[in-house]
Amino acid sequence: MNEQHNLSTDDIAGQGHEGREEFSSGAGAGMAREEAAAPLFSEKEAEGFRNRWNEIQTGFVDEPRKAVEQADSLVAETIKRLAEVFSNERHKLEQQWEQGENVSTEDLRITLRRYRSFFSRLLSV
Repeated sequence: MNEQHNLSTDDIAGQGHEGREEFSSGAGAGMAREEAAAPLFSEKEAEGFRNRWNEIQTGFVDEPRKAVEQADSLVAETIKRLAEVFSNERHKLEQQWEQGENVSTEDLRITLRRYRSFFSRLLSV
């Protein structure tokens, strides 16, 4: 019988969980905000990505090819980091399960809402 392996964010992130900067949307704050507005990155991290994008756009005038290569690299890095953020959240839940701790339905609901929000944004791009 063929057993199918489901691709996970951990597969995409491609790393262990040691040394990762964690980002949590904050359960209480997440419920107060509109789903689509939930941040995917910390404010500092998002600002760093935006600053790098602005530098790439500015550099296009002098070196268009280099700017496109840098844009590709930044997009790839951003996608990888996004997979790490989701992988971290999943890993935290799995750790609780492995330690025999019950993960509340509310925590799982918030996590699923975050996935749904992100998935909807992906499909609307």
